Parts: sequence; C-alpha cells; structure tokens
Amino acid sequence: MTASSPLITTRFDATSTADDVVAGVDLSGLRAVVTGASSGLGLETARSLARAGAEVTLAVRDTGAGLEAARDIARSTGRDGARVAALDLADRGAVAGFTESWDGPLHLLINNAAVITPGLARTAEGWELQFATNHLGHFALSLGLRDALAAGARERGEARIVAVSSTAHMRSPVVLNDLQFERREYDPQAAYAQSKTANSLFAVEATRRWADDGIVANAVNPGGVATGLQRHFTQKQKDYLAEAEAAGVFASKTAQQGAATTLVAAVAPEFARTGGHYLDDGREAYTVPDDAELFENSHGVKQWAIDPDTARKLWTVSLGLFV
Repeated sequence: MTASSPLITTRFDATSTADDVVAGVDLSGLRAVVTGASSGLGLETARSLARAGAEVTLAVRDTGAGLEAARDIARSTGRDGARVAALDLADRGAVAGFTESWDGPLHLLINNAAVITPGLARTAEGWELQFATNHLGHFALSLGLRDALAAGARERGEARIVAVSSTAHMRSPVVLNDLQFERREYDPQAAYAQSKTANSLFAVEATRRWADDGIVANAVNPGGVATGLQRHFTQKQKDYLAEAEAAGVFASKTAQQGAATTLVAAVAPEFARTGGHYLDDGREAYTVPDDAELFENSHGVKQWAIDPDTARKLWTVSLGLFV
C-alpha cells in the first residue's frame, strides 16, 4: 500500500458480529488455527469459522478448557469441525512441538492469544513475559507453520494470517534496544502496548516476505471487549480503562462483536491477497502521527505500528533470539 492508496472499507462496522461476517460464506475445506480459543474473542472467532464450515484447531494452553470450548462450538453450531491441540506460546518447546506435529496445508492462522501481567515476569530465557507470549510466541508459531500456509495458498489461491493487536499499541513503540525491560523501569501497561505494536509490525513484514507465496498478514483491533485478559489488571490499569471508556475512546462490545474485525481480515474478499494493514471496526484504519493522543484517535493506527523499516528490524531481532 502506498501513502496515496485509498483505505480499504467493507460493509461491516462496530456493531457487526463475527456471525454477520461469515453469513452466507462457505468455508468448507478451509483449515484454520486459532490461538487462545478456549474463551472470549478466540472462542467466538473459532465458533463463527466452524459455523461457516471450516475445520478449526483450537490451539490452547489449557486443553481441558479447550475441549469444553469445542463441545460448546459443536452444540451451538451443529458442526463437529473443532479439534483441540496444546500450545503454550511462552514455551519454545511447546511451540516447536505444535508446528512439528502439524500435518497438511493450513489456510488461516489467527494469532489471537495474549497475556497481561500485573508485574514483571520472565520466561526461562529471561524474556519479558508479555512480549514473549504475545509477539515472540506467535512469531515462532507463524515461522513454523509457514510451509503449511504456503501449501494452503497453493491449494486455495491464498492463505491468511490475522494478528490481533489493540488500541494499546498507541501507548508504546517497540523499543528495539531494550525489548525485555532490562534497562528501563518496568511498566506492565507499556510492556503490553509494546507487544501489541509488535503484533502489527509482524503483519507488515510477514506480508513483505511471504506475499509472493500467497500468504498475507493483517493486524486487527477488536475494540473494547471484556475478556479473561482483564483478570490480572492492576488498579492503575482498571482506572485507565474506565477513564478511556468514560471519555468515549471506545464503546464496550460483546465478544461476538469484538471478533468481527478478526473475521473480516480472515475471510472478507476485500482483504484477499493484500496485507500489512491494521483494521478497526471492519475496515482499514487511518494512520496518525506517533505523537497523536490516544483519546482523540482511538480508531487510528500510529505510524510506528506499520512502519516497514521498524518491521524489518523487529523481524531480524526476533529471529536472532531463536538462533
């Protein structure tokens, strides 16, 4: 996309649901992976995909909760197309195990799972947990499934990746010289924001690298949805969220409404074979300067989250952590 390209729009908006997006769409034969699909946005995303006929793998940390989600999907849709697989995005071995066990083509990868921590936590490698889970885990997952996605693109003419980002990206760029908070004071809100900016940047660079193979990636902002993520909020985080809602930064959505933009990026024809975009309320978001105020631009995307140079650098740094 060039600076002069018109923004991509669809017929969907903030009130649309995931089921609205897949209404009349036949996804028979489409194989999808949805991370964090045992509850909230991930569950509703998987449910709507299954309702449209897709074969969905619920990639979850808690397989017991995943099995219950699969049963719930079967009851509500009348389809048994959901399977469950264990995946802990903060565990390099678990991610590798998932990708190595994947068999056959993959047409749709939805990187939905996320964590929010109230304080500093690190993985076994010493990586800050929010960045490690929300970005690095999905980065490794996508790399490991790249060949399967390429096979899926050859089979159906396209394969898509959806990276679930957030308005929180406006609170922090990726700090390439201190990704793991080794030198700066730890702020859980800034850490989460950095990981959400990274999700968007991943979509930019993945598309640049893989579009010739028929694979494109887009980032989405689901909007204000109450999910299990908020259970670990500090009081400061809760107060900030309440302030933002009171100021009209966002209007609360149901999980089905929150999953709608994910489904737009996943199946809408407007986003076939085009990637590197950031979507909000069912359409491509407008770009705002890095110093723009979040409260006044909550439906936009900051330049730092779609900057191609930063996206390339982040990819290189991320890849280096796995060598």
